[in-house]
Amino acid sequence: MRKSWWKILCIVLLIYTITGGLLLSVPAREILAETIRNLYFHVCMWFGMMILFTTSVVYAIKYLRSQNIVHDIYSVNFAKVGILFGVLGYSTGFIWASYTWTEYATNTQIFKEPKLLGAAIALLVYFAYLVLRGSIIDMDKRARISAVYAIFAYAMLFPTIWILPRLLESLHPGKEGNPALNFKDSDARLRAVFYPAIIGWTLLGVWITSLKIRLDFIKEKSILND
Repeated sequence: MRKSWWKILCIVLLIYTITGGLLLSVPAREILAETIRNLYFHVCMWFGMMILFTTSVVYAIKYLRSQNIVHDIYSVNFAKVGILFGVLGYSTGFIWASYTWTEYATNTQIFKEPKLLGAAIALLVYFAYLVLRGSIIDMDKRARISAVYAIFAYAMLFPTIWILPRLLESLHPGKEGNPALNFKDSDARLRAVFYPAIIGWTLLGVWITSLKIRLDFIKEKSILND
């Protein structure tokens, strides 16, 4: 029970997020209206993605310092689940845009949106990371090259997602900062669900990662015991 408290917390927070996201009242924002509820899913999944990718790069650095294959297993699995959250965040964001931006922008403008393009590039960089790992047979060589690439992929997140979209003309809100954390654009009702949602989605990502790591340990048991 002591080891499972965070899993119970994850379930409780996600039930609260889904229930609150669908049923609790939200501020009536221009253009967004009721679609602002997607904030609890789209944005919070992106936060979870960043936390998972950060953990992945930490373990990549630890592998380069220790050459311990366990660190490589942790790094790749945090990256894989981070990619999953990235795809979910991108998909929910694209659907959100299709219901809001089309009122004052053409489909061409939406497809050229810097935030969407930057996010797509960042995800493609991480997809290339998986392809790279799959192309190398030798375990030690794969781990070393993957660790270096993981650092590069993580560094690419900042210009593609956080910096360039804020320097270019964008349909996406929050050019001067993150609108989800802007107290002028949100209120207590949003924040009461938003912050628990970040924790809940992140814990879910860690939970999924821990299961994948355990599976990899079983697959590599003979190697790890050498």
